[in-house]
Amino acid sequence: MIDRIVERLVGACIRHALIVLFLALAAAGALGWTAATRLGMDTDVAKLIAADLPWRERELTFDRLFPQEVDLLAVVVDGQAPDLADHAATAIAERLRTRTDLFKTVRMPGSGPFFERNGILFLPTEEIRALTDRLIEAQPLIGVLAADPSARGLFGVLDRMLEGVERKQATMAQIAAPLDAVGAAVGAALQGRTEPVAWSTLLTGRDPAPEELRRFVLAQPILDFDELEAAAKPTGFIRDTVRQLGLTPDHGVRVRITGSVALNDEEFATVSEGAGESLALSAVLVLVILFLAVRSPRLIVPIMVTLVVGLVCTAGFAALAVGTLNPISVAFAVMFIGIAVDFGIQVCVRYREQRFNISEPDAAMRATGREVGRPLLLAAATTAAGFLAFVPTAYVGVSQLGLIAGAGMVIAVLLNLTLLPALLTLFHPSPEREHVGIAAARPLDRALLRHRRAVLAVAGLAALGSVALLTQLRFDFNPLNLQNPHTEAMSTMRDLMDSPRTSPFSIEVVTPNVKAAAELADRLSTLPEVGEVISVSGFVPEDQPAKLALLADAAQFIGPTLALAGTEPPPTTDDIRKAAAEVAARLVRVGAPERAEALQRLAKSDDATVQRAATAMTTGLKARLDGIAAILDAQPVTLDSLPPDLVRDYVAPDGRARVTVFPKGDSHDNATIVRFVDAVRAVAPQATGVAVTIQESGDTISAAFLRAAVLALVAVTVLLALALRRVRDVVLVVAPLVLALLLTMGLCVLVGLSLNYANIIALPLLLGIGVAFNIYFVVNWRAGHGEPLASPTARAVLFSALTTAAAFGTLALSHHPGTASMGLLLCIALGCTLLTAVFVLPALLGPVPTKQEG
Repeated sequence: MIDRIVERLVGACIRHALIVLFLALAAAGALGWTAATRLGMDTDVAKLIAADLPWRERELTFDRLFPQEVDLLAVVVDGQAPDLADHAATAIAERLRTRTDLFKTVRMPGSGPFFERNGILFLPTEEIRALTDRLIEAQPLIGVLAADPSARGLFGVLDRMLEGVERKQATMAQIAAPLDAVGAAVGAALQGRTEPVAWSTLLTGRDPAPEELRRFVLAQPILDFDELEAAAKPTGFIRDTVRQLGLTPDHGVRVRITGSVALNDEEFATVSEGAGESLALSAVLVLVILFLAVRSPRLIVPIMVTLVVGLVCTAGFAALAVGTLNPISVAFAVMFIGIAVDFGIQVCVRYREQRFNISEPDAAMRATGREVGRPLLLAAATTAAGFLAFVPTAYVGVSQLGLIAGAGMVIAVLLNLTLLPALLTLFHPSPEREHVGIAAARPLDRALLRHRRAVLAVAGLAALGSVALLTQLRFDFNPLNLQNPHTEAMSTMRDLMDSPRTSPFSIEVVTPNVKAAAELADRLSTLPEVGEVISVSGFVPEDQPAKLALLADAAQFIGPTLALAGTEPPPTTDDIRKAAAEVAARLVRVGAPERAEALQRLAKSDDATVQRAATAMTTGLKARLDGIAAILDAQPVTLDSLPPDLVRDYVAPDGRARVTVFPKGDSHDNATIVRFVDAVRAVAPQATGVAVTIQESGDTISAAFLRAAVLALVAVTVLLALALRRVRDVVLVVAPLVLALLLTMGLCVLVGLSLNYANIIALPLLLGIGVAFNIYFVVNWRAGHGEPLASPTARAVLFSALTTAAAFGTLALSHHPGTASMGLLLCIALGCTLLTAVFVLPALLGPVPTKQEG
């Protein structure tokens, strides 16, 4: 009955070909207009997973309580000296705060008056003791520089020190550090560069720790999710600001942008990079393969027109059904092209074969409909069922994709049974002069039939081997591994991952109050997997009386000296030249002429060079002197005296308090993150944060695909059972598909390819194409057609697989690792699907059944 219905439908379409074409184009026009005006793009990756999952609810609760931590751009400022990093970060933050149209909030963690005055109290007591001793020893130097914080004042200090050497009251070794620092700054200035003096080291007697050379500006941009790069404008403003302020490595500062928002934007930019070239290459390859398959432009054009009309109609359905695409569901176009082109090739190859047997075009077209209708409808139905199985999952991105792709299969099969026959009638392809199948494959057909037991044995062994390898198959839940490691945001993030304190894989725990947060922090800090724990109580330093006493003693010696700050008038360039010449002369007298050379040249340099040297020598000096004055005035810190902004970062308005936990060990290692999450959640099951989110996301996605795969397999089996009505035939369709899936997973293990958020989308495509290929062969076999590999069906299947591989294979060349892995997995899946359909399935089918058997 189905065969007769399809034959009549095709007959009506070819009789009224122009009307069918007009109706199809009108529908495409209306749905295309709908797609153009109503179909949007939402690049917010936070919406890809359902919000009603328990872990997502905890995540959203944290975001609501601490909104300042959501969607951040992190501006990482590295300076050659702490003062340079401070100055640069402060300047950037001030500029960003003026643009309330681009940024919601802008803050500098660990900065501000509170940390400038009391930050020293977080150091160990012995370290504060050593620091205050050094400051007391440097009191004469500090006094002179406080009175004249300029290049002239600095040269004056060096002159006095050298005078002490000249009188045998000191040695050159004792004053080598300031001499070397000034000499380096002057030498760089003479070469046109600026290398600031590290005042922090000179005044405190210790080299700054790496974290002291780095500052962060955390900005919350106003995002536009209608754009591919949601933070393009705010990010562009930051880069313009850095350029205008001259914050470059030549000036002792390096500024980079990272954070969740920057990573997302760079990911979308990387995905789109080279997309035009890949699309063009893919289109050329598809056209070449189509020509090899159907051998005539009069067949290729109808296939392509039908494909485009179907794609436009599917986009219109997407606009009506979901309204907004996400970064996953946008792949519906890829899915549609990959499978719908197979339908077109099947129709055209079968039509070519009928034209070889039947000279009259309309009769050949009706015969094609009668022959191809049932397998095409069954393939479309089972493929659609496979896609629709993803709709009920919690992975919203793929759920949306499943709905659109499933509807697309219905649209595709309807167009290939209506519009394509009408177009073929209008284009009048030439009749065929020879058999359309693959005549050279007849010996292979006979060999497969003769040695079918051996082929099935090999297939069975391959399946067992693949099952054994499945234990080594991994799902890489870390989204950072999918991004180009060479982009600024990604390379910066990997740099931050080297330090436990700046690892992005932190955990957040919301507790009822500040006391509960402090108690939980104490328990978590004892875990071997934990590197550091921060709560608001942690900002109250320990052993404060002893530390404050040391600072008070130092203040008695240094305080009066600092009170004389800025009593000397600013020097002129001539004053600086004179001072430099005096120090150079003193160096010659004490027997260090090699140190005097740069200063002698400076004394004879132009004003620009002198000013450059002066800037290098004094940048950060005033700030460092002010910093010394501030720490000598440190005050006792209590919870009540903490700055409100700092408290708000850790305590919500309703009193609930957060605890931030950082991992110990290598944050680049997924196993480290898994152990860290498991250990923390054993103590605090309500934990959330990036480390928890990425692991839970991976579990959710893998569970969604497993659930959908089972549901799809059940749905496909039921449909096949209803259509084929024999258990054996259902097994014949499903068994090669299961084998292809096992082989694909086994090969992934062998080539070291992990499943991830991106490439796992290849699995629904494997299901759709695999079911279709197998159905074509089984239906032909039931109809009594022998020699499956020599048949037109085999030709259609082969070239269908090649066109799909050409369409998707170029993805493997992408600069985006996730997209490249998707392309690679698609090629592996297609290869396995074709292998099982062409070699294993004919061996399973065996001899063509007799009429009694059928």
